[in-house]
Amino acid sequence: MESKFTITRWGETTRDAAAPALARVLVEKTCTGLMAGTGVAEPTTCQPSEGQAGYVGTERFTGTPEGRTGSFVVRHGGVVPADGARSFGHVVPGSGTGEPAGIGGEVRLAHELITLDVAFGGTGLG
Repeated sequence: MESKFTITRWGETTRDAAAPALARVLVEKTCTGLMAGTGVAEPTTCQPSEGQAGYVGTERFTGTPEGRTGSFVVRHGGVVPADGARSFGHVVPGSGTGEPAGIGGEVRLAHELITLDVAFGGTGLG
């Protein structure tokens, strides 16, 4: 399932000022498409230089993935090296509530696009 998202809030706080600095960010996003709803994440980020970065975070999505009302939690991260961005992520097993209970699978994030390879009704990674 693929959906577009828009970041609606970005609140960054430096946590470790030693170079390269680490920051904690409160991110809120709105998703549209097959995964309609909102996500709230608190990733830790590092941006050593322009065009290079990394993050890891936990996000709760609340809405209607494929028309199923409820929520689930995703653990995801990514790096931006000189040769292009790469991301990774998984639905936290057992985190689905409501109709997405039992959701499991992998997650990929790209600029304003989230892709989920998930199954509903399972107990593992999908």
